[in-house]
Amino acid sequence: MKNRHTAHSDHDGGLVHDVQTLLTQERRRDTLKWLASIGVMGAVPLVGCGGGGDNAGTSSFGTASSGSASSSTSSSTSGTGTCSVIPEETAGPYPGDGSNTSSGSVANALALSGIVRSDIRSSVGSATGTATGVPLTVVFTLENVNNACAPLDGYAIYLWHCDAQGRYSMYSSGVTNENYLRGVQATDGNGQATFVTIYPGCYSGRMPHMHFEVYRSLTTATSFSNKLKTSQLAFPVDESETVYSNTSAYSASVSNLSNISFATDNIFSDGYSLELVSITGDLSSGYVATISVGVSV
Repeated sequence: MKNRHTAHSDHDGGLVHDVQTLLTQERRRDTLKWLASIGVMGAVPLVGCGGGGDNAGTSSFGTASSGSASSSTSSSTSGTGTCSVIPEETAGPYPGDGSNTSSGSVANALALSGIVRSDIRSSVGSATGTATGVPLTVVFTLENVNNACAPLDGYAIYLWHCDAQGRYSMYSSGVTNENYLRGVQATDGNGQATFVTIYPGCYSGRMPHMHFEVYRSLTTATSFSNKLKTSQLAFPVDESETVYSNTSAYSASVSNLSNISFATDNIFSDGYSLELVSITGDLSSGYVATISVGVSV
């Protein structure tokens, strides 16, 4: 088994997550009101950020293994439940945070004008491409494990992931001049940050996933050297199967997912419960993925 923090598959390196924190009724109502105010709910109901459990279910595309958290994960208990520090994961080879190069130049999307945005489906700056796929809204709730799971206001989350074809903007052939599916958002008073994007594709050797970094503020979210945490999001098998089987843009993901499982993924094989998102919605209305992320600050 490869070490989840350093190993890279043929296409990426990366993740172990699982959500154990359920939003209280009050926080769920706040989230629903907030999402409704920006018009992303539609017919998509929102569930608590806890979901997922220790398994991602079983389908023809693979069987989920146990999603137990890392033994080194610390936790805190408050009146709203227990939150745990999300595992640290590799950023993989395509972070676009200034830590490596692409085509001979430093790849740093964080330095781009317009990178602070909620809708990350289109490129910014001189790039004009737009990633197509099944609509997905991702809602993070950032919590401080050292302060009774209190929401962290004013922190910044940088999210990036592959497109429906499994390509990473700025790096992959055909999209090296694009920077879509990358963006930064600040958390609000509820510790929440929301991104409008597409469902990620599944490329060879990895389960469907997204990458993210946590920064103390938008001001510091300009270079990887300032990040507080790097981790990944895991996606349930059943929803991935539905998306891939019914949407032509994800045609390659069907066979890729059939050849991988959480048990054989070199990042998630030792546990992913704190990184597994809860998903509601459908193909016609789009999906909403929620997750609570515990950090120690």
